[in-house]
Amino acid sequence: MKLLLIHSDYIEYEVKDKAIKDPEKTDKKSDRLEEALTVFTAVEKIDEKASSQAVQDAIKEIEKIAEQLKVKNVMLYPYAHLSSDLASPNKAKEILVELEYELKNKDFNVKRSPFGWYKAFKISCKGHPLSELSREIIPIQKSEEESESLKKERKLSSYWHILSEDGTLHDIDKFNFKGHENLKKFSFYEKEKSRAVKQEPAHIKLMQKLEIADYEPASDAGNMRFYPKGRLIKKLIEQYVTRRVVEYGGLEVETPIMYDVDHPTLSKYLQRFPARQYQIESDKRKFFLRFSACFGQFLMAHDATISYKDLPLKIYEMTRYSFRREQSGELTGLRRLRAFTMPDVHAFTSDLDMAMDEFKIRYDLCLSVLENIGIGKDDIEIAFRTTKDFYKQNKDFIIDLVKKLKKPVLVEMWDERIFYFILKYEFNFVDMSDKASALSTDQIDIENGERYNIKFTDKDGTTKHPLILHCSPSGAIERVIYALLEKEAIKIKKGIKPILPLWLSPTQIRFIPVGDEFIGDCEKLIEEFKNISEFYQIRADIDDREESVGRKIRDAEKEWIPIIVVVGEKERDSKTFIPRFRVESIGEGNKSYKISELHELISKKTKGFPQEPLPLPVYLSKRPKFKG
Repeated sequence: MKLLLIHSDYIEYEVKDKAIKDPEKTDKKSDRLEEALTVFTAVEKIDEKASSQAVQDAIKEIEKIAEQLKVKNVMLYPYAHLSSDLASPNKAKEILVELEYELKNKDFNVKRSPFGWYKAFKISCKGHPLSELSREIIPIQKSEEESESLKKERKLSSYWHILSEDGTLHDIDKFNFKGHENLKKFSFYEKEKSRAVKQEPAHIKLMQKLEIADYEPASDAGNMRFYPKGRLIKKLIEQYVTRRVVEYGGLEVETPIMYDVDHPTLSKYLQRFPARQYQIESDKRKFFLRFSACFGQFLMAHDATISYKDLPLKIYEMTRYSFRREQSGELTGLRRLRAFTMPDVHAFTSDLDMAMDEFKIRYDLCLSVLENIGIGKDDIEIAFRTTKDFYKQNKDFIIDLVKKLKKPVLVEMWDERIFYFILKYEFNFVDMSDKASALSTDQIDIENGERYNIKFTDKDGTTKHPLILHCSPSGAIERVIYALLEKEAIKIKKGIKPILPLWLSPTQIRFIPVGDEFIGDCEKLIEEFKNISEFYQIRADIDDREESVGRKIRDAEKEWIPIIVVVGEKERDSKTFIPRFRVESIGEGNKSYKISELHELISKKTKGFPQEPLPLPVYLSKRPKFKG
């Protein structure tokens, strides 16, 4: 079902001609509703298979939006133009009637325009940020097992606590958050489960201004275009995370992005997983696009011959891409996407002791990966999720993890386990809009080894199912870029110069010739960089545009260029330069450097990180201006 929701001053319609052979009978040829939420609705074929679920899901969306807008008047308006995959007329009318009935039962004043007619209509839209919204409802037929599971989940209560370093568990409402303001924002964000964004996050203007990424209007919402600078940053982070996982022992693989909806093992997993799915049809079979690397890696492990000597077995993939049909109101820049790049490393372990030992190793890996990317412990808040029994039995284990962070964390506990994991953590970044987003995560899964019939031969010759750890060492790559940009937006608000880590800066050093006669000198300096080390690439460019030196410096500042070197007669004669360092941590200001010393400085600052060449032409005059 597709919905277009308009907060309207009024909506009025007039029935004209039949649109189908047997339209709904009606004596009312026109109607009007003031101060209404107008819901243009297209009922689709997929809704026929689970009509009750489709109605309930649609009501939840309408209720949520109506509550935000403080309206009680709803106009349901059949609008076939929203979809090319419509349900049969009889079923569509039946679903719309049920939707009207259920909304009236929830104390809405509901009017519904008649089904199956061409109608003239007039509408006045309010014109505020929430006045035009769209939603897509994809009901999923649930097995009896799934229905029971969901019933349990709805009844399940979350108990929210703050766990301090000394091991004290505080009730979230009684904890003193003084000095832990971001933890407070994150904790209540999680508790209230409000994901919709009401204001544009700060990173969006930055990603556009810096020509990193932008929306792609020709694609589905939540699919971004990355410009050359953004692709470079993305690639470098991908390479760095992959290298760290391979060093940890991950075996890199590649798996398909689509799987059979009716595969006997996968269908059960799909029912348990809450992600919204993309589904496609091919050769009269239905497939879903993966929302993680679990499917391919688990099927691969199922077919493998595994001994206890191979454990922990670590299988890794950088998924380009994973897909999730997030709600359109939640899609905001790089923070939440429908197509994203996710590093996913699963560890197959023999028992809980091995799983917990591995969990600690991966926890350190995640902290280290984020720290080196540019997101330190001070930038994140952590949530642990588990059951009361597991916490009671493993309290010291969890407290040891908290001590490494050296600050309190959020703990969500349940009376009983209904998810496939018994322990999970997430490292979260809190942005300028006070919204939290999960980055690194790991969890101990005690179900899927058996569900996928993955086996290993133990020391005594018996066959067993492994426990599985699910880890993303950084979180989605796009979301890491979001966090980096939001972190710099916070600095800007405080009056601090923003900058990307030197190893991620598309241009690491810019040469600015005083006049055209010095462009050749700048070229020689870049050539000298290459001669010092053919293996160590430094990304240097030349601003050869017909602009003043002052303008060139200001433009370089706007691009967050880490090192700026002006080249004139003095520099040509002395072979030394006084660079402008954007921040003090890069280099010492008002000091002369030889080109070899600048090379050494950049090399030291970027040692251990991947290298890639300049993503654009060396000369700024040769560069296109991407929309940003």
